[in-house]
Amino acid sequence: QVQLVESGGGLVQAGGSLRLSCAASGIIFSINTMGWYRQAPGKQRSLVAAITSAGSTNYADSVKGRFTISRDNAKKMVYLQMNSLKPEDTAVYYCKIMSSGTDYWGQGTQVTVSS
Repeated sequence: QVQLVESGGGLVQAGGSLRLSCAASGIIFSINTMGWYRQAPGKQRSLVAAITSAGSTNYADSVKGRFTISRDNAKKMVYLQMNSLKPEDTAVYYCKIMSSGTDYWGQGTQVTVSS
């Protein structure tokens, strides 16, 4: 059984930084794309950033230049460094991995940015 556990969320003032971590456990033969999504109240879940097994990255326009995604394949972890946070970044952030054609999701971690 594959499990993803996010950590690192919290309350931060506008302009501050947070680093999210996601640890994957269980029987995982290979991990393809790893990514972070977010969902604000009343809005749909949307992609924040993704990184392929080759290290190619993709970011939502709203976070380009402020957020950085990275991964550690040996540790089965993915990270999201978030700088210059804005109140509109407030959301529940979810980790997702794709492995052997299946998507796995974490339970989410709350990020709240105060103005």
